[in-house]
Amino acid sequence: MKNLRVLIRYLAPYKWAAVRNILYNLLSALFALLSFTLVIPFLKILFNRVETVSHPGDFEMSLSYFSDFGRYYLSDFIAVNGQSGALILVVIIVIVASLFKNGFIFLAYSSMSFIRASTVRDIRRNLYHKLLRLPLSFFTEARKGDVMTRISNDVQEIEVSVMASLNIFFKDPMYIIIYVIYLFVSSFELTLFALALLPISGWLIGRASRTLRSSAFLSQQYLGRLLSVVEETLTGLRIVKGFNAEEKMKVQFAESNDRYSKVFKRVIRKAYLATPLSEFLGTIVVMVLMYVGGKLVLNDSSSMTPDKLIAYLIIFSQIIPPAKSITTGMFAIQKGMASIDRVDHILNAEEKIIEKENAIAIDGFNETIEFRGVWYAYNSEPVLRDVSLKIKKGQTVAIVGKSGAGKSTLADLLPRFMDVDQGSILIDGLDIRDLKVRNLRYLMGIVSQQPLLFNTSFKQNIAFGVENFNMEQIEYAARIANAHEFIIETEDGYENLVGESGNKLSGGQRQRISIARAIMANPPILILDEATSALDTESERLVQDAIIKLMKSRTSIVIAHRLSTILHADLIVVMDEGRIVETGTHAELMEKEDGFYKKLHSFQAI
Repeated sequence: MKNLRVLIRYLAPYKWAAVRNILYNLLSALFALLSFTLVIPFLKILFNRVETVSHPGDFEMSLSYFSDFGRYYLSDFIAVNGQSGALILVVIIVIVASLFKNGFIFLAYSSMSFIRASTVRDIRRNLYHKLLRLPLSFFTEARKGDVMTRISNDVQEIEVSVMASLNIFFKDPMYIIIYVIYLFVSSFELTLFALALLPISGWLIGRASRTLRSSAFLSQQYLGRLLSVVEETLTGLRIVKGFNAEEKMKVQFAESNDRYSKVFKRVIRKAYLATPLSEFLGTIVVMVLMYVGGKLVLNDSSSMTPDKLIAYLIIFSQIIPPAKSITTGMFAIQKGMASIDRVDHILNAEEKIIEKENAIAIDGFNETIEFRGVWYAYNSEPVLRDVSLKIKKGQTVAIVGKSGAGKSTLADLLPRFMDVDQGSILIDGLDIRDLKVRNLRYLMGIVSQQPLLFNTSFKQNIAFGVENFNMEQIEYAARIANAHEFIIETEDGYENLVGESGNKLSGGQRQRISIARAIMANPPILILDEATSALDTESERLVQDAIIKLMKSRTSIVIAHRLSTILHADLIVVMDEGRIVETGTHAELMEKEDGFYKKLHSFQAI
């Protein structure tokens, strides 16, 4: 029920298109009924059983009046044009009714196509926007392949299973209601008997469909794991080949693929059960009605005549296809509900980085950055423990320590990629949680160990995040970052594509483009997260030169493994197991006997 409310929420903006769809389906159902009921006069003409009516009487809104008027007009038409002419008239009316019926069906489908396309677009857009709002901590637990499955396969499953079935529920009930009203008018007793049989069929179908949803949910989970294996293989293909691990990855993929295949087969079998089961049950109901209706005609125990019984059975048989469609739609929706559950998991994920209603707009950095009693934990395991640190404007502060000491976490808290569990971080005396997130992040430029470039041109990568720019600014940033020379050597210069994640470039080139991007943003605060640790000596020299230019007149927080790159830092902060254990300049820290920094330095000096 909750999932249906979620779906209705997405359909709400397109309610008038839904109203039009319902109106068109109602009109098509009325014209369909007209074409089928004309079988009665057709049979009467064929078997010469048309009753002569001299006058239909005074007009009144009743079924008997319209019935008498039809018989009066038909008998009069036969008297003038003969039986053959009357048959032609009935045929023409059926053709015209069919034309209107199918015309309204087309209009109904057009309305529904608009709803389907718009709703799926909205779901995918909301999912993507949600992913951008979620904190980085969400993605440390979520598999990238699973997230991609939800935004692609699951949304597609919603479109195919649920949205496609909406047309069934907007259209087929109209046909069933119109037909059932006619059946009640034709024979109240026989219709009551028929409706008594339908709940039994519905119960059998519902029992078969209940297990489909859980199987479909499991199927999508296994598909997410399968795509995660593929994504990890493509990302680490160099390692896979280098360690001759192809067979190991084949086994891992085969296990995931087999698990998905087994569950998917169950889902498909249960989905395919819908059509034969509903058709078999429908056949039983029709045969029972044919027997009971035939007895009524033979015993003359009701107003049912042979031609009315034939028309009754024809129209009742027309209830079976929409009823079967609803059954199939129920199976499809149960399958699609599993995807709605998975999509809803992301849409309802907690947005821990929430901007306050009256957040303060900040347009510059003037005095200090202060970490005050900061605690942070991943999965209840503390990563930072009571960290306090003050950074003055213009200082270069280096943060060093062993892997897992909490250096990168400390840097990620400053732009509010995550929020502290305890304590506070202040910029110019203002808690960053009181600031507008967009303004806060405009103050910072980030250069990480693994620079991420987008599969666009050099120009677009350098100007990423900058709204108004010109080529002079881009070239200036590239020159400062020592990137201009290798950019202009490419075939298209600044318009040249860098490849997915910058795979057409070396590590040093990617890093220099990343630095050019930071220069282009011109932030007052820099966060350099081990920006040279993965480079060769020549690349490191070029990148280090670019970093020195970038750091001029800026406040810099440098996370470094290579201590040789931070010898001239204004302040070196040494971290161990989430705590700050030492602070000072390189010279001051080297004077401490058995100090952490001195030990780290001695290890690298060996």
